[in-house]
Amino acid sequence: MKVPKRIEPLIDEGMIDEVVRQLMSGKEANVYVVRCGDDLRCAKVYKDAEHRSFSKSASYQEGRKVKNSRQARAMAKGTKFGRKMQEEVWQNAEVDALYRLAAAGVAVPTPYICYEGVLLMELVTDAEGDPAPRLNDVALSDEQAVQLHAEMLHQVVVMLCAGIIHGDLSEYNVLLGQNGLVIIDLPQAVNAAGNLGAGAMLERDVANLASYFGRFAPELLTTQYGKEIWRLYEAGKLKPDTELTGKIALDTRVADVAAVLEEVNLALKAEAARQLFLAGESPY
Repeated sequence: MKVPKRIEPLIDEGMIDEVVRQLMSGKEANVYVVRCGDDLRCAKVYKDAEHRSFSKSASYQEGRKVKNSRQARAMAKGTKFGRKMQEEVWQNAEVDALYRLAAAGVAVPTPYICYEGVLLMELVTDAEGDPAPRLNDVALSDEQAVQLHAEMLHQVVVMLCAGIIHGDLSEYNVLLGQNGLVIIDLPQAVNAAGNLGAGAMLERDVANLASYFGRFAPELLTTQYGKEIWRLYEAGKLKPDTELTGKIALDTRVADVAAVLEEVNLALKAEAARQLFLAGESPY
């Protein structure tokens, strides 16, 4: 097949010998099966920002670090250099997440190199050696759905304990490989401690899993694992081997309305005093 332009430099450098076929086309990248010596691998070719349909990238990049203040300013201004830096940050986030998650024991493809907008990584296969199917392409029994759902929740917990939230987790970016489930597509991976929307993203990821597996095991549709996992994480009680129940205890404490109103009044008085001070008047 015709070699994609972005893969040409990797062929020139001897990192890829042949493009075998296109494996899939996604919202932020196209994926190809490539031959590297005697091995088949996977080449993820990122799309340019203007051709990418991932519309919420700004919220995912909150909390990500750049090399220096010059790059940060350029990214904020949207200059040509800044857009290039944004693309590098976006692509490097996936590479960094893959290495961190693999070290933490999460099932992800092994990354080899990211070069000129192409991520070369392990090709996940099924028992026959063919490219592994996505969960979306698999029919499950009730028992299989419950088992795989539990396996995915464990992966989510281990990810969170490593400080990472997938941010776009669903049946479309989980592969059913010969050794179990493998999580893919991580350019939007979120730093759990550095993103204000992290909790909502974690809960959405878990809700997506319940929705999919719930097609085969309806009892999963009423579980509340997302809220449970996030509460445990915020309380510093979440560990990779934490046993989950899928339930959360309701807070039955009666609110102290008078105390809340007193705090509000004190805050209002403090703000009024601050405004007088800024205007050059004494608040007393």
